[in-house]
Amino acid sequence: MTGATSRTSFEYFVLRCVPRVDREEFANVGVVVYSQGPGFLAAACDVRVDRLRALDPEVDVDAVCAALATIEAVCRGDGSVGPAAAGTRRERFGWLAAPRSTVVQPGPIHAGLTDDPARELTHLLATLVA
Repeated sequence: MTGATSRTSFEYFVLRCVPRVDREEFANVGVVVYSQGPGFLAAACDVRVDRLRALDPEVDVDAVCAALATIEAVCRGDGSVGPAAAGTRRERFGWLAAPRSTVVQPGPIHAGLTDDPARELTHLLATLVA
């Protein structure tokens, strides 16, 4: 097939900020994308403080940003954030995707095909978060 692009599978989930778990309201604050073929694992975040404050005026924005920075560090394999960053990309993705009852929570995992996981991350952030 002439001009065909090499597509690879990827998985992703949206990062949600749930300022008050008891109310089950959330705002999307980031995306994590994993693709085994090219060895890609990365997170992109965009915290809209006004959205978070609309859900809870008392939300600790600094804590939310710190949690997101840790997620980004785990994606990079930055060992300074602890043992979660030490596994393979697949293991790190699984650890990040595990359900939590904290303020920053992963949404369900979705899958797709892409020819560029980094571009897909940018697209998903713009579509689902911004």
